[in-house]
Amino acid sequence: MTSREDEIRDFLATHGYADWNRTPLAGDASSRRYQRLRSPTGAKAVLMDWSPEEGGDTQPFVDLAQYLRNLDISAPEIYAEDHARGLLLIEDLGDALFTEVIDNDPAQEMPLYRAAVDLLIHLHDAQPPNLARLDPETLSEMTRLAFSEYRYAILGDAAEDNRKRFEHRFAQILSAQLEGDMVFVHRDFHAQNLLWLPEREGLARVGVIDFQDAKLGHRAYDLVSLLQDARRDVPAQVEAQMIDHYIQATGVDESHFRSAYAVIAVQRNMRILGIFARLSQRFGKRHYIEFVPRVWAHFERGLAHPALASAAEEILNALPAPAPEVLERLRA
Repeated sequence: MTSREDEIRDFLATHGYADWNRTPLAGDASSRRYQRLRSPTGAKAVLMDWSPEEGGDTQPFVDLAQYLRNLDISAPEIYAEDHARGLLLIEDLGDALFTEVIDNDPAQEMPLYRAAVDLLIHLHDAQPPNLARLDPETLSEMTRLAFSEYRYAILGDAAEDNRKRFEHRFAQILSAQLEGDMVFVHRDFHAQNLLWLPEREGLARVGVIDFQDAKLGHRAYDLVSLLQDARRDVPAQVEAQMIDHYIQATGVDESHFRSAYAVIAVQRNMRILGIFARLSQRFGKRHYIEFVPRVWAHFERGLAHPALASAAEEILNALPAPAPEVLERLRA
């Protein structure tokens, strides 16, 4: 039986990369693995290793990369592909993640976030591809992880009756608050999936990765992802100014948009609570639990919006707040 390493060596040799040096790159929360390739002359590329046997499907990444590049957005160029084996060779956009750039030069924070929001404004003005839709029912069902993973890890039960009541009520809230045409939604549009490319011009200065799970959804979704980041604190004034900038640039109804933003924030942060609990409990990735208090704070803030008044009390009673002993159970 051919080993994974043999498959990778054959793929690289087929496309002329056999003599390139390989070093691991930090991955994400998925089963994807990445390696940086460097030629004897210093040229670079990235190997994406996402085996179909582990649930990988590299075709959407290629299709969506081309869609974004056609909009003059700096998604990685595709150099070689073997979807049957789940292997891609893609452009190396470097290491200047927004997180790192801002840590090294805090004065860059506002300009970088504005550049990212400008990219969303541009993207939302384009005709989206044919993708699955994040409709109210789907979004409501996606909160299930907060019960089945987060609550279950803490209390040992998933509170099925509470979950069903909440999902039904939340779907009604989403239906009432999410209006307008659906747009391309990256779903993980945040500082660790954005790279700063100052040598390029305009929107191309923002490099975008990890977009293979994109869907069609409300235009507030990626703004929530960006400004209520699970992994870093985005200053309140940055969040406020970027929301104002988006509203003014697009001409959306301000009241409706702010309500949608709050409701999506609750949906997204509930799901993240479940995902982080699952990553810790099932895959031993304990470091995700350190982000839980920040995610909970975003979640609580969203619930304070009047649009969530009919669901806030019940959901807060159903999901334990991340007190120190709760965080220890999530790590256990």
